Amino acid sequence: MSELARPKYEYIALDIARRIVQGEFQEGEKLYGRSNLASLYNVSPETIRRAVSLLEDMGVVQAEQGRGIIVKSRQAAYRYVARFNEKHTLESLRNELAELLKARRMLDERLESILLKIIEYANRLRNINAFNPAEIRVNEDSIAVGKTISELKFWENTGATIIAVRRGEELFLSPGPHFKIAGGDFLVLVGKEDILAKVDAFLNAR
Repeated sequence: MSELARPKYEYIALDIARRIVQGEFQEGEKLYGRSNLASLYNVSPETIRRAVSLLEDMGVVQAEQGRGIIVKSRQAAYRYVARFNEKHTLESLRNELAELLKARRMLDERLESILLKIIEYANRLRNINAFNPAEIRVNEDSIAVGKTISELKFWENTGATIIAVRRGEELFLSPGPHFKIAGGDFLVLVGKEDILAKVDAFLNAR
């Protein structure tokens, strides 16, 4: 739940707890009446009732018949404030992570779409540009299986750059040096016109 969506009575309870922690209200002291609190926070009596009920559940105050709302524990007020802040921080981080993951998915989808279009155009115009992308399958008995791109020294040995790897239904864009090759992978490469022959010779060296 975001800060804007959090119920108002929770923030009123938090404010009262903070005032108790700061010493504005002492243990055993009576708080304002509910009608006064409703006026102070410009909310309905029902909202104040829920805020007070929350503080009662946390052991911060106690509503006594004939006496009103009594401050019960400053330590409990401190725990409530700390718990609220921790929960708020965690929720903020979760929300931020969710937004980042959403943006990442959108970017990955966009990159995948562009890459697939590049591959499609490259297949149509393969003989026009020496640096069109090409695909090659890694055989199960290839020397590359189980090794990372870095361990293979792929570019040094082939002159080709791997810009993506297709593995079943998955597409890994811009795999880094620690990406591990598996049998059956399709490597999407860019390089000079003879890269397919060089890569095939390297992958299937005996």
